[in-house]
Amino acid sequence: MPNMSLTKTPAEEQAPLVRNQNFLEVSLGYTPEQAIEEARRCLNCKNKPCVAGCPVNIHIPEFIAKVAEGDFKAAYEIISDTNALPCVSGRVCPQENQCEERCVRGIKGEAVAIGRLERFVADWYLKNISAKPEKPQSNGIKVAVVGSGPAGLTCASDLAKRGYEVTIFEAFHTAGGVLVYGIPEFRLPKAIVQSEVDKLKALGVDLQLDVVVGRTVTIDELMEDGYKAVFVGSGAGLPMFMGIEGESLAGVYSANEYLTRVNLMKAYLPDHDTPLKRSRAVAVVGGGNVAMDAARCAKRMGAEKVYLLYRRDEEEMPARREEVNHAKEEEIDFRLLCNPVRILGDERGKVCQIECVRMRLQAPDESGRRAPKEVVGSNFFLPVDAVIMALGTSPNPLIRSTTPGLETNRKGCLVVNEDTMKTTRDGIYAGGDAVTGAATVILAMGAGKKAAQAMDEYLSQK
Repeated sequence: MPNMSLTKTPAEEQAPLVRNQNFLEVSLGYTPEQAIEEARRCLNCKNKPCVAGCPVNIHIPEFIAKVAEGDFKAAYEIISDTNALPCVSGRVCPQENQCEERCVRGIKGEAVAIGRLERFVADWYLKNISAKPEKPQSNGIKVAVVGSGPAGLTCASDLAKRGYEVTIFEAFHTAGGVLVYGIPEFRLPKAIVQSEVDKLKALGVDLQLDVVVGRTVTIDELMEDGYKAVFVGSGAGLPMFMGIEGESLAGVYSANEYLTRVNLMKAYLPDHDTPLKRSRAVAVVGGGNVAMDAARCAKRMGAEKVYLLYRRDEEEMPARREEVNHAKEEEIDFRLLCNPVRILGDERGKVCQIECVRMRLQAPDESGRRAPKEVVGSNFFLPVDAVIMALGTSPNPLIRSTTPGLETNRKGCLVVNEDTMKTTRDGIYAGGDAVTGAATVILAMGAGKKAAQAMDEYLSQK
């Protein structure tokens, strides 16, 4: 019988003032009974608007119908037919702006909780089946994937399933890219990422760690070594700063550095000797998901006070609503419509204060966005001993500077054909943050999937 409730079936979470003291996962997910109840809210629409909103085109109504029947194995098989990383996307994909935004149930109530159902199915399969895929018969063609983030993992998976001999070259000592160095444990447990990497290995993908493409080996050298095509999914790991006084003081971090120390280098574990100052009061500058992650990590790392400084208002924040709400619940102090102008240090050269100025939003410009303007004379100071800049990132110039013929835009992102993800060099494709700049995991996955299809067509014609 259909469930015509106007609201989503709630998923249990850790209490805010308990979870802000640990790195365990915030959401506990659905039980089988809750998943079935929520799945019965789906109307199984004939035109399937939700699928059009999914960058990897998951067959959403079909997998939800199987959940409603209690056939979770079949539901997983439907999801994994188009999605290489269901355990990941079910947790970090902004469904509210994509598939769920187009859900018909959202017209007169809340959309079906597609993301929660995807996570439930993927977790159920991992716990109860956990069968590794079989390696397909090889076609003998070697392809290289640069970077093991969501774009690279997706591209590698799709190519391996087609029989290609795929090698991933990863600069870090652990595979996963932003999934392991950027997204905190309490949002995406690293064991989940490892399980997805293990599935790739079962497909026959060769993973080469500690290889910096552009330094250890160039793309041209890879192609000389017999790789017939290359996918560049190297991400956007070059941090941005404001250029204000005091950014060179001890205690000022980029969000990339801070999150890498906490997540990949596991500074939050007492038995890991990772250098990270235990701060008393922290200011995080920015309003995106990375800023929320950094602020929530700082709180869990023992900071008594964490300020979130953003020059616009909450309505303009690019972060997911869920992440904003979780941060507020965890006692992150939001200071909106304010902007840092100077960081002050003590006699030892360490951060001791941050000077800010209040902002006001002007009328919308041609783009429709309201630009912030400084309120003269509104300066104020906050006592902090650490500042984390979460202002965005851009691609590292290493690959483009060592690969002749790769065209980039003014932001340093690789230029590609949006239909095929082909770069301006024959046989070289790219996707994810290396092309878009910092964006979402699911968009990177979609790009990796699109590139794999185009690479297959290209190699089939050679």
